[in-house]
Amino acid sequence: MNAVAEEERAAELAGPLRDLLPPVDFCCAYGSTLLHARPDGTSMVDYILGVADPLQWHSENLERNPAHYSRWMSSFGAGAITGLADRVGVGVYFNPFVEWRGKRIKYGVVRMRDLAMDVLTWDRFYLSGRLQKPVHVLVDNWDIRKVNSINLEMATSASLLLLPEEFAEYDLYAQICSLSYMGDLRMLFAEDKDKVKKIVEGSFQSFQLMYRPLLQEYIAEGLLKTSSHGQYKTFRQDCGPSTTNELFSVLPWTIQRQMQGRHTLHGKEIPPRTIASSKDMAANCVRRALRRRVMVSSVRQAVSGLLASGGAVAAQYLAKKMAKAWQSRVA
Repeated sequence: MNAVAEEERAAELAGPLRDLLPPVDFCCAYGSTLLHARPDGTSMVDYILGVADPLQWHSENLERNPAHYSRWMSSFGAGAITGLADRVGVGVYFNPFVEWRGKRIKYGVVRMRDLAMDVLTWDRFYLSGRLQKPVHVLVDNWDIRKVNSINLEMATSASLLLLPEEFAEYDLYAQICSLSYMGDLRMLFAEDKDKVKKIVEGSFQSFQLMYRPLLQEYIAEGLLKTSSHGQYKTFRQDCGPSTTNELFSVLPWTIQRQMQGRHTLHGKEIPPRTIASSKDMAANCVRRALRRRVMVSSVRQAVSGLLASGGAVAAQYLAKKMAKAWQSRVA
């Protein structure tokens, strides 16, 4: 997509921010709609909206757009909306199936502090997973793109621990993309089984723009060696204890702390330093920690969505997701 087309696409995506919703501090569009220059009329454009004060924002939005909310959540007011997001969900409140100028959009509203915390620490590993994949940032008053560089480095390190000694560039991006789906219950019945493949193949160049500067740093530090086969790169990584420990040390403390007292061998606790020096042990620790975190977050957000949307809207959304999942399995 050339620069002019990119600007036109950004202006099109930003339409709801200009004409429909209260001001926000951060906004990105994400999901399968970004893989197409012009999504069809049945597509739903997905947005994450970061705001300083969700209570105030929802209060204003209820006055502007009460139809965006289910009838019963609208009757309870902004306090119940933010309470549901914070106490039941993972801090994000979604309004799906919003009609705007002949299109459908879905937007999730999150407190800026919670967004930044998840990006930096993976404490929920919900929005941080979204931002490890290509997104189209439309508003960024808090410079989240700069903060997200830390998230991208942690995702790269986690993926290198999970990958074998030799791998292709595609494999790296597929592994990064897969991190936020580990343990996600929706992947069992309500998501396209080829979702990761479609995301990576549909936005391969965007992945390259995001991650190649980091990969160049790893190559310069001697952690990776690379060779090219046509337009695709292949990599060989150092799997020794020193490199493994360095990769593990990049991960957020929320992952590292789960080593403490959780790993034993022949009835004896394995010291954290030993775990971080063994690639297999470190990979297992990362895999278990992310699966647990993603499973908890996906369940909490699913329950929050059911309560927020009400039975009819929730059933409509779930039916759409399950239909896509079924089509991918019978294709």
